[in-house]
Amino acid sequence: MHIFTTVLSGEIDQILDITRSHQDILLATDANVSALPQVRQLIEQLSANCERLTLIDDLPAEPREADVLQLIRQLPQTISCVVGIGGGSVLDVSKLIAVFAKTQDSARVEQFTRLLAGEKPLERSALVLIPTTAGTGAEATPNAIVAIPDKATKVGIIAPILLPDYVLLAPALTTSMPAHITASTSVDALCHLIECFTASVSNPVGDNYAMIGMQKFFTHIEQVITSPDDLGVRLNLLWASYFGGASIFHAGTHLVHALSYPLGGKYRIPHGLANSLLLVPCMKFICDPCQEKLAQVYALLPDADPALTVGQKAHALIDYLESMVNQLGLPTRLKDIGIESAQLPELARNAMAVTRLINNSPVPITEQQVLAIYHSIYE
Repeated sequence: MHIFTTVLSGEIDQILDITRSHQDILLATDANVSALPQVRQLIEQLSANCERLTLIDDLPAEPREADVLQLIRQLPQTISCVVGIGGGSVLDVSKLIAVFAKTQDSARVEQFTRLLAGEKPLERSALVLIPTTAGTGAEATPNAIVAIPDKATKVGIIAPILLPDYVLLAPALTTSMPAHITASTSVDALCHLIECFTASVSNPVGDNYAMIGMQKFFTHIEQVITSPDDLGVRLNLLWASYFGGASIFHAGTHLVHALSYPLGGKYRIPHGLANSLLLVPCMKFICDPCQEKLAQVYALLPDADPALTVGQKAHALIDYLESMVNQLGLPTRLKDIGIESAQLPELARNAMAVTRLINNSPVPITEQQVLAIYHSIYE
């Protein structure tokens, strides 16, 4: 883990102490989160405590290159601290704002172009991230993801400096999520954990975070649907999400995310929803060569049967995942979310272009095999 990140949990007003020394604060969020009573109160308190509070409360989901360019033009020249409150998209954009804060406003557009081309940022302002979904784990990753519609994909701006100074896990902020968003974002967290655990770049440190996160996920995923106001359950899923981000930092995701990127990059399918669709077919694809690790994941299930063989455990895990997605009420067919069959070959080509993630696959995969995965969940 990044040793300079401090993780707190509990009430949101802890941010007041963290930011007390800063006089030029920018708070980034979206319209839904900014309307929450706890966030409205925090905005008022921050405004009273600092000289200048800039509020940007209209950040979009799945931000595109054009969205970030428009945002750059709204930024003040002086920003000493960025506070991001929201889902993964908000947190990723908040990281970029903290980087832009160290650049003259006239040079920010050019800097963004260089970042998209692969340049690594080296400095940023102070940065505090508060996730409002238990899914993306963005608060624990050095990544900022931007959709590039012209290329029908997403680009990851990745650098250690994008890890925040503080993370606050405030479960009360997650209770306002509708059940279907709670479900899809939670499954997104599981995708991070299980992909990193099975990736070609997996390692003991990342595996440790992944196993801790999956234990928390499997223990609490059903409870968060049946008892949505239980803050203890919510906090455990926030930790599962955080450990998913930590796993990404030490390892990396692979096929689920590579195949979901084109769905979000061009068609703006919500990230958690896209991953929920792809989790089961991608796990089926890697099942046989990854039996040992999938069997370890199976052992974390509340009702795991220790008498099964390794192969049986791996296949039983996939059966569990398929049942879980159905029980959570998430779509399981691309056709149901507006994708047409004629678009599948383009999706396959664009998924193969996400080499950063494709190369993490535990087994080689071809474009035809990717296309077959898309076809398997079309209708």
